[in-house]
Amino acid sequence: MPSMVRFCSFVWRQRWPVAAVCLICLLLIVTLSRNRLDEQPQSQPHQVVQTFNSPIQQSKSSIPSLIVYNRVPKTGSTSFVNMAYDLCWSNQIHVIHISTSRNQHVLTLANQAALVHNLTGWREMQPMMVHGHVAYLDFGRLGSPLQPLHINIIRDPLERLISYFYFLRFGDDYRPHLVRKRMRNKRTQQMTFDQCVEQGHKDCSEKSLWLQVPFFCGHDAHCWQPGNREALEQAKRNLVDKYFLVGITEELGDFIILLESALPRFFRGLTAAYRSREKSHLRRTSHKVPPSQATIEKLKKTPAWQLEQEFYNFAKRQFHYARNRAFTKHGDGAAADGADLLEWREQRFVYEKVRPKRPFVEQAAAPAAQAGPVNEVVESNSENDDKKQNADQTD
Repeated sequence: MPSMVRFCSFVWRQRWPVAAVCLICLLLIVTLSRNRLDEQPQSQPHQVVQTFNSPIQQSKSSIPSLIVYNRVPKTGSTSFVNMAYDLCWSNQIHVIHISTSRNQHVLTLANQAALVHNLTGWREMQPMMVHGHVAYLDFGRLGSPLQPLHINIIRDPLERLISYFYFLRFGDDYRPHLVRKRMRNKRTQQMTFDQCVEQGHKDCSEKSLWLQVPFFCGHDAHCWQPGNREALEQAKRNLVDKYFLVGITEELGDFIILLESALPRFFRGLTAAYRSREKSHLRRTSHKVPPSQATIEKLKKTPAWQLEQEFYNFAKRQFHYARNRAFTKHGDGAAADGADLLEWREQRFVYEKVRPKRPFVEQAAAPAAQAGPVNEVVESNSENDDKKQNADQTD
């Protein structure tokens, strides 16, 4: 037995430094773990803010992640889209064209669902702007949780129809060498707009005039019935409720300024691009003959023109309201580069009276018997302590 005691004593003398080091390390690990657990509730709110404000996270999670531009033909959309393509690299966004078979504006029900499903799940391409000559699509109606921002541009309906009529026959300065179907028949190509209306040709019919209302109305059957009052009312509702901003071709420069100021993540530099000489002009039809007054009066009697004009005037009022809330324009809008003097209306918003002052995780740790907000209790206790201390000093 004494020999066993001597042996254990010998081992302890040889091993105790190692045991002491291990014990110290274990105590350090336990202490650090407790500190991290204690600090976690306090640092969590700050971590959320840091994640939101970091450049990488902001570029991926910025709202909106998708802009849909269902562009109406012959409204200046090509010039606008080309400028967006020029800026996609510098703004780090994707711009994607939706092309449909035979330029059809109405999609089948299956293609509506497929398109919305694809755009909703195409997260690696977000933020992105998609554009195409397609009628309005309601993402929520098709089961998507994504709520894109819709934008558009419309034009005086009669001017748009005349421009489209001659565009089919003579092309434009964007692709001057492209030969289109109407150009192959000289008789059809040389037809004037007056002759078209007089002969009842399909290129100037009520169906051809009826386009901007159905583009905003959507894919319902009544939307594409020329002169349908229900379609007009639905188009108005969609413009107000579903569209972020709708501009007009005749004041495209103001639309671009508003869009860049509101959505710089997508359109930073758009105003400068528009004012440059290469991009400041619209896509111009190569040849147009002004219609006679008799032709104009004849078209104005049609239900299609009357409702299209009503919708155009409605959209124009909405656009002017949004523009005038943002800035005052000094000038007649005739500046060559569109650089009329703008006076921005001063407006800002701040967050104040944020309650409770403390994070909720700290309040949860407070005693349940406390009444009222935690910050008020603390302030009240501090005042009582000060009064007690002053009384003690006086005594």
